[in-house]
Amino acid sequence: MFLKAIIRGKLLNFSIKKLFFLSYLALGLINKSYVISQPIINKDLDEKSKISNISFITKAVKKTGPSVVTIDTQRFVKNKQFSRNSKIFIDPYFERLFGLQLPPENQPRIEQSQGSGFIFGDGLVMTNAHVVNGSNKLIVGLSNGATYKGKLIGQDLLTDLAVIKLKGKGPWPKAKLGDSTKIEVGDWAIAVGNPFGLENTVTLGIISNLNRSVSQLGIYDKKFELIQTDAAINPGNSGGPLLNSEGEVIGINTLIRSGPGAGLSFAIPINKAKNIASQLIKNGKVIHPMIGINLIDENYFGTNKSIVKVGYVLPNSPAAKSGIIINDIILEVGKTNINNSSDVINAISNNGINKFINITLKRKSKIIKLKVKPTDITNLSK
Repeated sequence: MFLKAIIRGKLLNFSIKKLFFLSYLALGLINKSYVISQPIINKDLDEKSKISNISFITKAVKKTGPSVVTIDTQRFVKNKQFSRNSKIFIDPYFERLFGLQLPPENQPRIEQSQGSGFIFGDGLVMTNAHVVNGSNKLIVGLSNGATYKGKLIGQDLLTDLAVIKLKGKGPWPKAKLGDSTKIEVGDWAIAVGNPFGLENTVTLGIISNLNRSVSQLGIYDKKFELIQTDAAINPGNSGGPLLNSEGEVIGINTLIRSGPGAGLSFAIPINKAKNIASQLIKNGKVIHPMIGINLIDENYFGTNKSIVKVGYVLPNSPAAKSGIIINDIILEVGKTNINNSSDVINAISNNGINKFINITLKRKSKIIKLKVKPTDITNLSK
């Protein structure tokens, strides 16, 4: 009996231990399942992961986008064209007295247009001159929905640049200006603008070429070299910034080529724009040293050789007075060896006005050296 009691006690003890073990195992499985279902959260790591997944385009636009503005312009047009025998229509008094109705195309009207620009200083906006030229009223809209009246500080039609002062108090979102001398063909190019009032429209491309002369595009009344890009510059993008991959402004979107060769877009290098803007802010105008000649780039077929020839000499200009004539080949201006017409323009511009510069020419088989004193372009028409 005693032996049976001992055996029965051991079995009971084993059953209790087994029950405890199974209970522990069950609880362990439940707890393990609970632990596994909880994600490991590291807020810093999660934020870094999100940032690393943002494209350089998004970063660039976030950096500069707030500084891009829409410029709405209004221009009052009063265009009356009548024959000399219709003098009665010229006098507004007779128009009111007799209730005469003018043809729609000759009635006074307000023309509205739109362009883009960007804030680069304390309340200062840079844009194209053709966006604001002839405007009587400027309204500038920021990306946050705020609008301000703008005052034209100055414009330079020759380089197609203008500066507007916002009538209001900051702080203002400012674009960071880059260095256009550091860009290379193949670099990323991001065009930002507000075409048709659609704010922060972004297009992407690359720098296709540098130092494109506007004369190559058939434009002869402007004076600047352009950055060529395949980033689309849509109508209304004029005056907006062209950015590099870091979100710095490297150019000002200015024109596109339509028709044959469509798809080519061009921007004014920011270094040139900064120089022009600084003169406009300081003086309200820009000095353009000229000597009064038209230049022709001639390339020898099948070779890399090229020459710069004088195509026209303006009468009574500094060039005419110094003895430069048509068909002279320009070899050197100052200390610059001439390979294209842009070299001539830059050398004369850097020389300034009212100071002589040495010019070396080839006339037929003779080498001729002359001294010419450039003057401002406004003096050439006098």
